Amino acid sequence: MESSLASQSLHQHNTNQPLIHYNHCPVCQSGNISKVLSVKDFTVSSNFFEIWHCNDCLLRFTQNIPDANNIGVYYQSAAYVSHSDTNEGLINRLYHIVRNYTLHLKRGLIEKECGIQNRNLLDVGAGIGAFSNAMKMAGWNVTGLEPDATARQKAIEKFSLSLQLPENLYQLEKDQFNAITMWHVLEHVHDLHGYMETFHRILKANGKLFIAVPNYTSNDALHYGAYWAAYDVPRHLYHFSPQSMETLAKLKGFRVKTFKPMWFDSFYVSMLSEQYKNGKAKNIAALINGFISNLKTIGNPKNCSSVIYVLEKI
Repeated sequence: MESSLASQSLHQHNTNQPLIHYNHCPVCQSGNISKVLSVKDFTVSSNFFEIWHCNDCLLRFTQNIPDANNIGVYYQSAAYVSHSDTNEGLINRLYHIVRNYTLHLKRGLIEKECGIQNRNLLDVGAGIGAFSNAMKMAGWNVTGLEPDATARQKAIEKFSLSLQLPENLYQLEKDQFNAITMWHVLEHVHDLHGYMETFHRILKANGKLFIAVPNYTSNDALHYGAYWAAYDVPRHLYHFSPQSMETLAKLKGFRVKTFKPMWFDSFYVSMLSEQYKNGKAKNIAALINGFISNLKTIGNPKNCSSVIYVLEKI
């Protein structure tokens, strides 16, 4: 049932791996696209990938990406914390500390936007299940989807959560959920349009869709350029600006109700970016750059390193 974009075509890599090449913007279908960066995969392969820019909706996207059946190898790293739950290294230890705090913030945002009645939540890309478990403990009826087998197993071991495969999304009933969450997940989804159309179908009329993604127009992204860790090629297929997210929302029957900053992301991303750029951690520089990025966010959450978009049906 996955939708096929007429603007993309399959190319063969020298390893005979099928690659997706976009001839039009994956969001707005404009042909007004051009290459802007070449970015290294610092996590797994050390390969370089091109990032292209849409001059109409201001989306950026990774060009010549492995298709959905072949990209899994790029997630096989002990450093990929959302799947491995590793505590190795300072950055990953900080990630866990911050995650425990932000779980409460996310729950508060969802309950403020959705109320506390009929608590049916779909968590897409649940990772090891930390957020799904937090919402379950708060009394929500939670359905979690996660593609990675290692992460699903850890969800069972840590939280006794049985997460489903993402393909089950398309079989979910209409008007079923009060809230759908994607915390740093939409940028990984090959079937972008199919997912958004399905969200619109399964979300209740007054429900909310919460999408958190990195923002390449943030100050830390501009500062680090090709070393900005949140490009995370090729795992991140799309690189959203606030304008491109608003365009996607409108195309799929949503509007962005509100924008919320993710304050900690600028520090976490800056620490990784310093490692990528300099070959070693430069934590003071990272903290300074993260702080500057957040200063430019005050009064305008659209400037944040990562943004939570709260979408509602039009």
